[in-house]
Amino acid sequence: MNSESSHQRWRDGDTLKAAKTRRKRRHSALHTLTSSLLPPSSPFAPNPSVSLGGRRERRRRAMGRGKIEIKKIENPTNRQVTYSKRRAGIMKKASELSVLCDAELSLIMFSSTGKFSEYCSPSTDTKSVYDRYQHVSGIDLWSAQYEKMQNTLNHLKEINHNLRKEIRQRMGEDLDGLDIKELRGLEQNMDDALKLVRNRKYHVISTQTDTYKKKLKNSQETHRNLLHELEMEEHAAYGYVEPNPSGYDGRLALANGVSHVYAFRADPTQPSLHGVGYDSHDLRLA
Repeated sequence: MNSESSHQRWRDGDTLKAAKTRRKRRHSALHTLTSSLLPPSSPFAPNPSVSLGGRRERRRRAMGRGKIEIKKIENPTNRQVTYSKRRAGIMKKASELSVLCDAELSLIMFSSTGKFSEYCSPSTDTKSVYDRYQHVSGIDLWSAQYEKMQNTLNHLKEINHNLRKEIRQRMGEDLDGLDIKELRGLEQNMDDALKLVRNRKYHVISTQTDTYKKKLKNSQETHRNLLHELEMEEHAAYGYVEPNPSGYDGRLALANGVSHVYAFRADPTQPSLHGVGYDSHDLRLA
């Protein structure tokens, strides 16, 4: 049984080998025929330096993925999409490299729109990586920035010193170092400032005066309305009496400066009020 299986495998292998040999012969014959029919300068002539397997491999790769020309993508949308895809790929490769090789990585990227992306190994941070870079390479990354910050600080200190000096001079202090021209200039500046303050003061006073006048006018109008309502209520509740009625001395009303005098009218339903007399001082309005 084993001998038969071995014999069968040998026959299958021999058949496959023979088929490969026949295929190579056919390709070789076709290559020779094509070379004899086409001139060497023809673009369709086969290249003898390139094997059939190499051409087949290149054809397979070309069919799988087209070749991309490395240049700037003009379309902003396509450029952003490509950046997002490749950024994700770079981040993934950086993470794999950090895990597989125990490497310390720091990756910083800015897109064309200014969007910031960063990756750093879990075992370190960005500052530590750049500090190690400075130590190993001998390049100081912060010296230029530090010098710029120092220049800005010195400039701000000078401005602050000049402003404090000007404040002291406006308060009458630190005037010994000023000559006559500087003193006149300081005097003129203070006069101008005084005029501005005085004009502002008058404006505030005028505005407040107008506001108080409006409030007073509104209060007077409200007072007149209340007096009118009070008179209307008194007309409805009391009877009107002529200036010189019988049994009443009108001179009292004139003496009090009142042109209208009111008297109680007895209610017919209240018998207790009938026959009750009132003196003139009880009927006088203050």
